[in-house]
Amino acid sequence: MKKTVLITGCSSGFGKTSALYFARQGWNVIATMRNTECDAGADLAAMDGVLVTRLDVQDAASIDQAVAAGIARFDRIDALVNNAGFGLFGVFEAMSGDKIREQFDVNVFGVMDVTRALLPHFRHHKAGTIINISSGAGVFTLPMISLYSASKFALEGFSESLSYELAPLGITVKVVEPGGVISTSFGQRSGAEAGHASTLPDYDAFITATSAVFAGLRGQRLATEEDVAKVIYQAATDGTDQLRYVATDDIKPLVKARRESTEADYMQLMRSQFMMR
Repeated sequence: MKKTVLITGCSSGFGKTSALYFARQGWNVIATMRNTECDAGADLAAMDGVLVTRLDVQDAASIDQAVAAGIARFDRIDALVNNAGFGLFGVFEAMSGDKIREQFDVNVFGVMDVTRALLPHFRHHKAGTIINISSGAGVFTLPMISLYSASKFALEGFSESLSYELAPLGITVKVVEPGGVISTSFGQRSGAEAGHASTLPDYDAFITATSAVFAGLRGQRLATEEDVAKVIYQAATDGTDQLRYVATDDIKPLVKARRESTEADYMQLMRSQFMMR
């Protein structure tokens, strides 16, 4: 019997690539997105075993409708990939309250709402896998992404605590942590979001220096969206209770520093790279 996965944010990036990857491995896929009329929607709808349906994580009714449509089509959902998200880029003081709330509405509360919508189905079957797409920014922080990091740190804490609650019910929670990926459109959206921030000249020198560091980091990105999709698929199929998966090599040194160094050594490393003297 074919298994079924529901994936959010399938219009581009990890969501679209994961939907294609799962389908090619023989899974049924409920590929959800805010706008099903986009090119990705048409591409996915043309594949066997793929249902394209609308789901906006900020619209509770659309979440319930997407879950119901998936169950009606495939009878059962075995895995959920909470992928939909975006990142605000810029200094915290320059961000509007509306954008701050949107960051958490999408990256945290949206994940919670989609998860809650599927939990009765998973509990009924005493099985299910929830995979939350976090980020290296959910393990360590970088300047200019304080709000994105805050949302991903919240997601990491939520996921870990939830895993304890759901394990006795046969439901597994997993977290996938990607870093920079050369092919994703995530960076373009983050840049567009930065355009909404007001300018504060006092930060100009810091922003210039930090942007140069980020340019160097971008040059180290060697992973692709498919590399991350393979790790997401591994998390869904390896049959273990492993909680976290680091999905790209570029962030492994910083993850190692955060998780295995002393606090003093870690902070000295990060400040040497990002703090102006």
